[in-house]
Amino acid sequence: MTVVTGDILQKDFYRRQDVVQISKDLLGKVLCTYFDGTLTSGLITETEAYCGRNDKACHANNGTRTDRTEVMYGEPGHGYVYLCYGIHHLFNVVTNENGLADAVLIRGIRPLDGVDLMKERRGMSAMKKLTDGPGKLTQALGIRTSMSGTTLLEPPVWIEDREYSIGEDDITATPRIGIDYAGEHAKREWRFLVDS
Repeated sequence: MTVVTGDILQKDFYRRQDVVQISKDLLGKVLCTYFDGTLTSGLITETEAYCGRNDKACHANNGTRTDRTEVMYGEPGHGYVYLCYGIHHLFNVVTNENGLADAVLIRGIRPLDGVDLMKERRGMSAMKKLTDGPGKLTQALGIRTSMSGTTLLEPPVWIEDREYSIGEDDITATPRIGIDYAGEHAKREWRFLVDS
């Protein structure tokens, strides 16, 4: 039995140089997980771009390397998952070429498959606010920091194109959230969202 219902995004999608464009292009794609025999997924509705060079908001800015960020310097098309405030597991997509450390944070999804399990994982009975934040969506999809470095080119974690149409006019750009420490770089309008 196959759990893939669309076309899995391939390495060429992630290998492109413009992380801002990739961040926009991920809107309308479907983030999927398959654990313990159950598919869960959601339409990507909110992203943020981070550049490994000259972006003080990026964990790997200008060559910063730690055990945590090393995966960002790897091949495009891998997940970078880190713990925020010691609680939230935040999921990023590594892009560009090996060694450049660009990434896109997935900030929001609209639930599609496996909604009952997503509610169970979140301890919720309602759909409202189920996956409208980066920590909420990873909890709903079962994504943990232990999965950092996982390929996104095949299950159990992958991103599909199911041919949802998102046009440039459907996208709103704003400054990224929670990065005041980045000074002038915090003003860049690198957060992108569509109505979910």
